[in-house]
Amino acid sequence: MSQKVTEETDPAPVLAAAPVPVPARADRRARRGGESQGRRVRPGTVLLWVLLIAFTALFLYPLVWLLAASLKPRGEVFDNRLIPQTLTPENYVQVWQQLPLLSWLGNSVLIAVIAAGLVTISSAVVAFGFAYFRFPGRNVLFGLVLATMMLPGAVTMVPQYLIWKNLGVLGTWIPLFGMNLFGSAFYIFLQRQFFLGLPRDLFEAARIDGASYVGMFRRIALPLSIPSLIIIFIFEFQASWNNLQAALIYLNAGTVEGYTVPLGIARAMTMFSPTNGGHGDYQYVMVAALVVTIPMLLLFSFAQRYFIEGVATQGRKG
Repeated sequence: MSQKVTEETDPAPVLAAAPVPVPARADRRARRGGESQGRRVRPGTVLLWVLLIAFTALFLYPLVWLLAASLKPRGEVFDNRLIPQTLTPENYVQVWQQLPLLSWLGNSVLIAVIAAGLVTISSAVVAFGFAYFRFPGRNVLFGLVLATMMLPGAVTMVPQYLIWKNLGVLGTWIPLFGMNLFGSAFYIFLQRQFFLGLPRDLFEAARIDGASYVGMFRRIALPLSIPSLIIIFIFEFQASWNNLQAALIYLNAGTVEGYTVPLGIARAMTMFSPTNGGHGDYQYVMVAALVVTIPMLLLFSFAQRYFIEGVATQGRKG
């Protein structure tokens, strides 16, 4: 009886409503909407973007102006319009007939590759000596190497010219990359800082295994310092590519076809000048200047990853 009363008085079990599943995308959108409503654009962020856009436009303006000037006829080159009033794309065809631009490009590429390669290897060798070997007077000698950076280029210009003149190589390419055989103080400093960041245990283990100093440099130091070597190569390639002063001093005795790009463009400016009997065809100079800019843009585009990595790791010191 009691069991029956208990069964009759027990309340019926209440079934809880099952939660309705919310799609994952809808949940994410709801969360993003709530976060975006909570966020507010700060005035400092807006100002930063405005400054970045303004400086970007400021740095891009010369390149855009050069592109526009290269597409203009003779009388409209310097009218400062970014959109040419009269398009003359035939300038890009006629420039190869007016100037030996292909020879200048080939000369500059070859000289820049040789100069950059020599200074990269020679500076790395000297930097490895300062970073790995410990000998009396090492810091003093390294300080003397760094002190050479304080000498202005005008001080060493005349002695270098006399050296190359006595060697009888004026009018050739040798003076444009010959000095790179002895390294550069700035590049030695950069490469030494990178070598100091390498674990010394690697070299000690290699010495125990019987590796020579040349083997350690070639098999350990160089492969691990590829980013810094690339950054040095890019720096020197750009410096050699834009080196007008050395080409003006040492290549004037040679032929026009043996000029580099900076010297060739300077000669074209003089050749087309009305004061020297020219007709003011500066549109060809603008085309040449734009064409010779493309290799450097491509170089920095393809080597951007190594460029950033090399710059970021130059300050490391072990």
